[in-house]
Amino acid sequence: MPRAALFDMDRTLVRKETASLYIRYQRSIGEANWRDAARVSYWVLLYTFGVIDAPGVAAKVVRGFEGMSETALAARCDDWFRRYVEEHVADRGRAAVARHLAQGDIVAIATGTSPYAARPLARRLGIAHVVASELEVGPDGRFTGKLVQPVAFGHGKVARAAKLAESLGTRLDEAVFYTDSFTDLPLLEAVAEQVVVNPDPRLYRLARRRGWTIERW
Repeated sequence: MPRAALFDMDRTLVRKETASLYIRYQRSIGEANWRDAARVSYWVLLYTFGVIDAPGVAAKVVRGFEGMSETALAARCDDWFRRYVEEHVADRGRAAVARHLAQGDIVAIATGTSPYAARPLARRLGIAHVVASELEVGPDGRFTGKLVQPVAFGHGKVARAAKLAESLGTRLDEAVFYTDSFTDLPLLEAVAEQVVVNPDPRLYRLARRRGWTIERW
């Protein structure tokens, strides 16, 4: 049975918060202002300390995509990745992904963001699978402004990762998971091997107590 290797995206494979990078992209094309940037910075601060209501924030953000075509968002995220994200992809993250692929492991990005944000990174690193928060798409190919439950956060990320593992003939409880965030504790506890990368303060303290591997990318 192949083993699964799961990688978080923000502050793990990518050294920055991609929400901050996306708001910079929006400002560059005239779709956001300094108030929008300040709001995202506040959300990032809450995320850093593991106290954010991620599903609530995601619901607010997704409402802003109502009426946009799925094709348009995918193309936009490709452009955003090329211009703002790719330079921040961690070299040690690239190496870790390449090592798991060489070993024949099933590699997936497991992120709370959308698949449209994660897929350009997945393609760049040769990762075939993405676990992410899905946006509801109507029959006309446009977003409804709603999320498909469960959101890939906390236990919702565990549920989505378990579903992927089952579909690929592997076991989540035999997997390895790389992440920076205390909010990923449910998935960390569901896998066999935990690798804590650039951890936030709460996760760092917990990893030290439990003897988990801590790396700096």
